[in-house]
Amino acid sequence: MSGLNLLVIAKPGARHLSVLDKLPAETVRTISLDEKELLLAAPDADIILNTNARGEHLRAVFLAATKIRWVHSLSAGVEKQLFPELVDSPVPLTNARGVYRESLGEFVIGAALFFAKDFRRMLKSQEQARWDPFTVDEISRQTMGVVGYGEIGKAAAQRGKALGMRILATRRRQAQGEPDSIVDQAFALEQRGDMIAESDVVVVAAPLTPETRDLVGVHEIARMKSTAIVINVGRGPVINEPALLEALQERRIRGAALDVFDIEPLPEGHPFWRLDNVLLSPHCADNTSDWLEQATEFFVGNFHRFVSGEPLLNVVDKKAGY
Repeated sequence: MSGLNLLVIAKPGARHLSVLDKLPAETVRTISLDEKELLLAAPDADIILNTNARGEHLRAVFLAATKIRWVHSLSAGVEKQLFPELVDSPVPLTNARGVYRESLGEFVIGAALFFAKDFRRMLKSQEQARWDPFTVDEISRQTMGVVGYGEIGKAAAQRGKALGMRILATRRRQAQGEPDSIVDQAFALEQRGDMIAESDVVVVAAPLTPETRDLVGVHEIARMKSTAIVINVGRGPVINEPALLEALQERRIRGAALDVFDIEPLPEGHPFWRLDNVLLSPHCADNTSDWLEQATEFFVGNFHRFVSGEPLLNVVDKKAGY
């Protein structure tokens, strides 16, 4: 297989696109963000590499790409790209699942330590030149409960385990093969409330699908320990945000570290901004200096598999949404 036509939805000249030079020389590349240019090139495209487009923009290009054979997303979450025509088609959709796991795993541990050592209190004392010794916690004595034990959840669990934490996990799909040596106890999805009730650190790393919306809802939040912290590195609506906000305002849980939200950017007047028991990250916990290069490297590897007739990696279950 040679001479494939690749349509790249991205800003021409973007640094990460230099990685595409590793594709076979005969690959025909069209790179644009202009919808007219993309629609003009779409009928010849065999493959769409999507960096920027969401929703109706991608849908329009896909519908014009009458010979399309594969769509790849440089993001891990694809909930905004699953329009009906793509979902119902035989065209495979792949994503960058796993590319961002390391940085997000590190964020989870950083957030857990932020609360355990009360870095916010230290910084306030330093700003006021005030000597104020206080008691801190050891996360090695704590239990981490992971809601959504995929690549990101596993990365967090690996790091927690290395620091001596007890690891609990729940996921929708049971892993195949050998038992996971990282997890001390696995819970079925419908038992997530039981898992959460045992957890000192609740890590939410599930993708957003109709089934995972409000997965950590009013009842699950009500079962959290008063000393628990919640860390969301999945998608905002996986947690019932109003219920979480109320629990934080009433100090029914210790705190939350949030990288994702129901509405992004988080509105200026949102109460989360003013809470001293919340650590906010503007959806950038995985925004490393080379994440796009890493994601594009993964695509190039998958491209070579496609050319060779090998099964693609990271094929999305379009019906399930991840």
